[in-house]
Amino acid sequence: MTESTLLSTTAVAPETEAAPRQVLIIVCAGVVLASLDLFIVNVALPQIARDIGASSLGELSWVLNGYAIVYASLLVFFGRLADRYRRDRGFLLGVAVFTAASAACAASTSVGMLVGFRLVQAAGAALLTPTSLGLVLASYNPERRPGAVRAWTATGGLSAALGPVVGGLLVTASWRWVFLVNVPVGIAALIVGWRRLPHVPGHQTQRPDTLGVVLATGGVGLLTFGIVKGSEWGWGSALIEATLAGAAALIGLFVLHCLQSRNPLIHPSLFRSRAFTGASLVALFFSVSFGAMLLSIVLWEQGVWGWSALRAGLAIAPGPIMVPLMSFVVAGRLIARYGPAWVIALGSVAFGAGVAWWAMAIGIQPDYASDVLGGMLLTGIGVGLTLPTMMSTASSSLPPQSFATGSAVVNMIRQTGLALGVAVLVAVLGTTTRRGLTELSAFRHAWWVTAVIAFAGIGPAIALLRRRSPGGPVV
Repeated sequence: MTESTLLSTTAVAPETEAAPRQVLIIVCAGVVLASLDLFIVNVALPQIARDIGASSLGELSWVLNGYAIVYASLLVFFGRLADRYRRDRGFLLGVAVFTAASAACAASTSVGMLVGFRLVQAAGAALLTPTSLGLVLASYNPERRPGAVRAWTATGGLSAALGPVVGGLLVTASWRWVFLVNVPVGIAALIVGWRRLPHVPGHQTQRPDTLGVVLATGGVGLLTFGIVKGSEWGWGSALIEATLAGAAALIGLFVLHCLQSRNPLIHPSLFRSRAFTGASLVALFFSVSFGAMLLSIVLWEQGVWGWSALRAGLAIAPGPIMVPLMSFVVAGRLIARYGPAWVIALGSVAFGAGVAWWAMAIGIQPDYASDVLGGMLLTGIGVGLTLPTMMSTASSSLPPQSFATGSAVVNMIRQTGLALGVAVLVAVLGTTTRRGLTELSAFRHAWWVTAVIAFAGIGPAIALLRRRSPGGPVV
């Protein structure tokens, strides 16, 4: 028996064939934890600042950025581990680390403590994410995988978008509850997962490359740090130029290492697939715009309109409601008729149009129905069409021995994009206000930038994701 045959026959352990839907439900509990925590903290930032002290928005943004950077940086490393070792045990370990760190975040008494425990949280999330999707891919037959991946991704996208809503409800009691809420969910996932998750063995792959992990982590960290500090230190300052140059050097060395190493962290062959490359590019553009969009509307409603965290969170709710509707009811039918490229492009158009709506409609005086609601619905439609379609397209092109690693690559790009989106928003708002513009002008400028980034994802979607029928035209 050849190695490739061995890999294909071990892709699904016998136990996983019994209840794939049950596996999907269990791992989605972990996905909810990791995704919800990306943005549940947003509406709690003002209360955190008052309670434990923070000197600036840039400093406090590391409660968000620190999580996103570590999450993004460790995804591929843990994805490689997940392809090598048992995925069910990796998933449960990730949930356990995340749950314990959540309890520690709730007990924090300073910004430094909170950021530190958020980094541990992120490490747990980075372990449970690729192992969870690896479990899903190994549990379903190939023809059913795209639908399962759309459900997995829609759960994550809905959870991320619901973060400010849930956070707004919880922060009325205390900001600490935005972390404590993870504890019972995590404990339940551990108990059920330990008893019911199937044994999914790993493959005979090489150990993950440590140098690649170091280069990737350092490059992404320096890049985001430079963008966040750009408006504070000055974009032309020597410190910013050195930081961005260092980031470019580390990322360049990482790419070179992957091309030349016998055991690269990210194997270049993954990007020979048009579908995988196209989905990765779309993930970058869409995630940058998503991160900037969600934080911007929270900052506007609370900081300018003076709304409470609860009211701001509830105002966001119509957007997340559209995510499962689009993903489960609409996206599958559109994909079957027009193909994933056009569905992703349509989602990017809807998302960008929603942010542009705010740039044109929002005024200083609160008017939710005419100023915010339309944009919120459009961005929700965009998320529901784009994210699940993008992930299912990328995952369907992966071989069994790369399920966790390949999906981790796309998720790494997504999480890096989210961190960069937050950083870009902070940078744009800081730059425009320092030019003497009003808050409204600054936010409108930021929303236009966000919309343009969302529209930029249309190009790679159509260019790289269109499928070519045998002997026929591109469709």
